[in-house]
Amino acid sequence: MTVVSRPLYRALLVAGLVATIFTVGCKKKPVATTPPPAPALAPAPAQPTVTLSADPTSINRGDSSTLSWNSTNATQLTIAPEVGTVTAEGSTKVTPADSTTYTITASGPGGSANATARVTVSVPAPPVEPAPAPDLDAIFRREVRDAYFDFNKADIRPDAREALTKTADFLRNYPQFRVTVEGHCDERGSTEYNLALGDRRAGAVKQYLVSLGISADRISTVSFGKEKPFCTQSNEACWQQNRRGHFVRAQ
Repeated sequence: MTVVSRPLYRALLVAGLVATIFTVGCKKKPVATTPPPAPALAPAPAQPTVTLSADPTSINRGDSSTLSWNSTNATQLTIAPEVGTVTAEGSTKVTPADSTTYTITASGPGGSANATARVTVSVPAPPVEPAPAPDLDAIFRREVRDAYFDFNKADIRPDAREALTKTADFLRNYPQFRVTVEGHCDERGSTEYNLALGDRRAGAVKQYLVSLGISADRISTVSFGKEKPFCTQSNEACWQQNRRGHFVRAQ
């Protein structure tokens, strides 16, 4: 029997252990490394929504309409004009003086949104003032023309025809009028003569108006001769003013 020396035995034992450790270490599989998961993204804020309505949509000036609204995802709401900041939903009365479009604006982290409602205001027409009653006396004085005569005559001369045509037009337009024709003379001649001359002049004026279509029962006559002169100076210009058929409104 061969006896192995003790030092050699120890060297062989150490070599065997090293070989065993090396063999086991080479057969061990590497461990895979997993990266950490990415953090989840936060959801985007929701877009606000808003509605606005008016009831009624048409009013008379001085009346009221009710605005109603509703919203989602909004942190601030305002209504213009005049109303201002409001809650997320609600209603309020408005009394616009004129037709108005109301706008609600809803804003929040996700943006903003608008809605509108229009209230139409009807403005009543101003009361119609009744037309003032016409001043019939003023119309009479403006439209009625006297007829003038030559000295000692009762003939209707051309300028008198023109004047009486305008008077006849007035009487046709105002059938409610009745007139009195006054016959006047200048100061020359006797009272009796001028009363008769004034009567002829008034009658001639009436007859001419009747010929123009004016009813005779709307015209009466009277003679004042030289008793009621329009002018008191003794000259032809003044006498001409007194030789006339003069109209007055009959009562």
